[in-house]
Amino acid sequence: MTTNSKTVSNGKQGSKDTGFHNTLVYIRQHWQLYLIFLMPALLLTLIFKYAPMSGILIAFQDYNPFKGVSGSEWVGFKHFTRFLSSPDFMRYLVNTLKLSVYSLLWGFPVPIILALLLNRIQSAGIKKKIQLVLYLPNFVSVIVLCGIVRIFLSVTGPVNLLLGTDINFMTMPEAFRSIYIISGIWQGAGWASIMYTASLSNASQELREAAVMDGANILQQIRTVEWPAIKDMVVIQFILQAGNIMSIGFEKAYALQTDLNLPASEIIATYVYRKGLIDGDYSFSTAVGLFNTVINVILLIVVNKIVAKMNDGQGI
Repeated sequence: MTTNSKTVSNGKQGSKDTGFHNTLVYIRQHWQLYLIFLMPALLLTLIFKYAPMSGILIAFQDYNPFKGVSGSEWVGFKHFTRFLSSPDFMRYLVNTLKLSVYSLLWGFPVPIILALLLNRIQSAGIKKKIQLVLYLPNFVSVIVLCGIVRIFLSVTGPVNLLLGTDINFMTMPEAFRSIYIISGIWQGAGWASIMYTASLSNASQELREAAVMDGANILQQIRTVEWPAIKDMVVIQFILQAGNIMSIGFEKAYALQTDLNLPASEIIATYVYRKGLIDGDYSFSTAVGLFNTVINVILLIVVNKIVAKMNDGQGI
């Protein structure tokens, strides 16, 4: 019996090696075909993804546009030190973290809940109509969304008319984060639920019917049948979103900013815009952006390791 199992395993290994060898031979014989199909994608990636990365060099220079990168003076970590020692550094960092963390805590479970609810709708027609309504806000541009928010929350807007007040919510720093997070959930939760809805299609209907016959309630059905089907997707999405915790969208934060809500709305992304494009301090703004990126990479690695330990070694 042992000899037969060894023979079978050796046969499988031999077939894998043979298949891999045949693939290499085929690629070597038809390399022109692969070159023609892969070259455009490789060139686009190199030109638009990797070539611009050389621009981070100006973060270590006193960059002069007329002298270029090669002629500008190298100053090392001067701009990083300037940013970290700035009296406003903690305010920008805390504002960014609060928006990111609160958006993750409040917004991450919503697509999962929507997918679980949609999965329980039996009528295909009704389900499609509800999905259409949920997905539609995703196709509204960020600027249009911010315009809608400003109109709704203006002094003469529908919210004040409904409440019988005349509050200008857009000038209140304490209201900015709630406005930002709630509008983001409304816009993106439906579209984000697509991945979980697709994963739920792999849930065993026979197992679900058996759970119903055994008297399992809705929560028990979700825990035993539906949750295992989306667990891996939830873990991957959580790691990616937690790893991008410093990557707050610049457009939305900037479009919702007013002079009076700046104490809560000024984040690292809008600060980079002001220093780089408005003040023309290219080196300093690049250093701040690079700092933000490095923190994101560190967070992604740390969160992945933590989740992998909590999830039986399974991460990204």
